[in-house]
Amino acid sequence: MLRSARSLTRPLIASPRWGFVRKQSSAGQRFNGTVSAQKSFWTAGRVLLLTAFSGSLTYLYGINDSSRFRFQTPWSYSSLHPRYGSKKEMEKAIDDLRFILGEDAISTDDEDLRMHGYSEWSSINIDQLPVAVAYPKSTEEVSQIAKVCHKYKVPMIPYSGGSSLEANFSAPYGGMSIDFTHMDQIIELHADDMDVVVQPSVPWMSLNEQIKTSGLFFPVDPGPSARIGGMVGTSCSGTNAVRYGTMKDWVINLTVVLADGKIIKTRRRPRKSAAGYNLTNLFIGSEGTLGIVTEITLKLAVVPQETSVAVVTFPTIRDAAAAASKIMRTGIPVAAMEIMDEVQMSVVNRSGSTSKKWKEVPTMFFKFSGTNGGVKENIKMVKEITKQHKSGDFEFALGAEEQRTLWSARKESLWSMLALRKEGLEVWSTDVAVPLSRLPDIIEVSKKEMDDLGLFASILGHIGDGNFHESILYDSKNPKERAAVEKCIHDMVDRALEMEGTCTGEHGIGLGKKNSLVKELGLDTIGVMKSIKGALDPYWLMNPGKIMDLPA
Repeated sequence: MLRSARSLTRPLIASPRWGFVRKQSSAGQRFNGTVSAQKSFWTAGRVLLLTAFSGSLTYLYGINDSSRFRFQTPWSYSSLHPRYGSKKEMEKAIDDLRFILGEDAISTDDEDLRMHGYSEWSSINIDQLPVAVAYPKSTEEVSQIAKVCHKYKVPMIPYSGGSSLEANFSAPYGGMSIDFTHMDQIIELHADDMDVVVQPSVPWMSLNEQIKTSGLFFPVDPGPSARIGGMVGTSCSGTNAVRYGTMKDWVINLTVVLADGKIIKTRRRPRKSAAGYNLTNLFIGSEGTLGIVTEITLKLAVVPQETSVAVVTFPTIRDAAAAASKIMRTGIPVAAMEIMDEVQMSVVNRSGSTSKKWKEVPTMFFKFSGTNGGVKENIKMVKEITKQHKSGDFEFALGAEEQRTLWSARKESLWSMLALRKEGLEVWSTDVAVPLSRLPDIIEVSKKEMDDLGLFASILGHIGDGNFHESILYDSKNPKERAAVEKCIHDMVDRALEMEGTCTGEHGIGLGKKNSLVKELGLDTIGVMKSIKGALDPYWLMNPGKIMDLPA
C-alpha cells in the first residue's frame, strides 16, 4: 500500500477496461498447417475481388479522417484519449515493484515526490506530482519497472539530474518517476576506439575527470549539473558546439527500454554504419517520450595540446555580432564563442560569483584549442577582427588558472541570476535559435521589449551558432509581472520562428513549448511524430504530456 496519503488523493485519470488484445501465437500455427489449403483457395479471381474491396475500404477510411475507428488505437472505441491506471491499480503497481525490486527501490515519501516533480531550475512548475519514485540499478530493473507500469497503465517519467528548464521531468498525469541515481557508472572505456559506454546518471564533468588519463575527453558541455541521460533526452549542446557540434554528433548507440519493457540497442559500435533506420537519433531529443535510455555509447575526442581563453568587450551587441560573423566566415577554428549583455555582466558582479570584477558592457568569450602555434595564431587573428568592430579591452590567458578566471563569468551566468533571488522571486530562463545573420536583430528587439515591459532580464548566447537565452527575474506572486514575462517569452519565440528559427536550440520542448512546436513544424509533421509515438508507445505511458499533447 502507499505510505503517503497525499499521493493517493491527487487527481488521477481513471482507467477503463483495455481492449484490442491480439492473440497471435495460434495464428502462426494455423498458417503453417494450412498453406496448401490457402493456395487452392486464393484463386486469381478472389484475389482481384479482395483487392477491389480493400481498396474501397481504404478510400472510405481516408476521406473520413474523423472516423473514431482507428485500427491501431489501443483505447476503447468510445474515446481516443489515453486512460491511465486508477488509484487502486497504481497501488498494485507499487506493491508489485516492491516485491520484485525490494522495498527500498520504491519511495512514496512526500519530500521525494516533490523533488521529482518540482524544480527551481524549471521555468514551469505544476501542482501534480508523481505518485511514486523508482530507483533502478540496471537496465534489467528498468525493464521490470516498465513491464509493471505497462500492465497497470502507469505513466513513466525518466529522471536524470533534475536540472532541465522546460518541465521535462514533471508529472502532469502522476505516475512513476524513474530516478537513475544508482545508474551512474562508466561501464567500459575503449580508449583505442575513442569511445566510452556509460549509464544515464553519469555527470559529463565527472566523466571527463574520470577518463582524463586516457588523453581523451567528451566535448559537449551544457550546464555543470547536467548528466548524460538528460543530455540525450533534450539533445543538448553547450559552449563547445561551434567546434564540436551537439549531442547528436557524439552518440554512437543507445540501449533503450520500450514502454512494454522490451530492451533494444539502436545499433552496433563502429563510428559509421549504414544498417537500417537511424534509431539512435530518433531517441535523442525525444525527452523520454519514446523509451527510457539506460546505456549510452559516446564518441570521445583527443584532448588538445594547447588551450586558451579570451575575453573582449564591445559598445553594443550588434558590434559584437558583426565581429562574430566575420570570425565565422573567415574560418578561424574557435572552440567556443559566447556573448553576454551588459545586464548579465552586472548580474555576475552583483552576485559575487567570480573573483574578477567585470566591465558591465556587452562581452564576448572565446575558447581556442589546438597546437601551441595554432592557438597563438588564432588569437592574433580574432583580436585583429574584433578591433575592426569597435572592440574595447581584449584579454587572453594560456595558463589553466587564468583561463578558469576569464571563463568564470560565462560558467556562472545562470547561477549568478539565481543567486539574486529574494523571497517570492523566480528566474524564467528559455532559449531560441535563429540563422546566424538574424541573431543581432532578434537580440536587439527582444532587449527593447524587456525594457519596455519593465522586466529585469539578461541575455547570453552561443553567438557562433545563433542560439541565445533570456533569463528573467520576476515576482511569481504578481499576476501582472507574470503576464509580462509570458508575453516577452511568447514574443521572442514567435520572432525566432518568423526569422526561420526554432523555438528551442537546446533546452527541449517539455511542457512549455508544445504550441510553439506546432507553429514551427506544422500539423502534418506533428502528425508524423504522433504516429511514431503511437507505434512505440500506443498507451502514451512514456513521459506523457511532453513535446506533444495527448490525443483528444
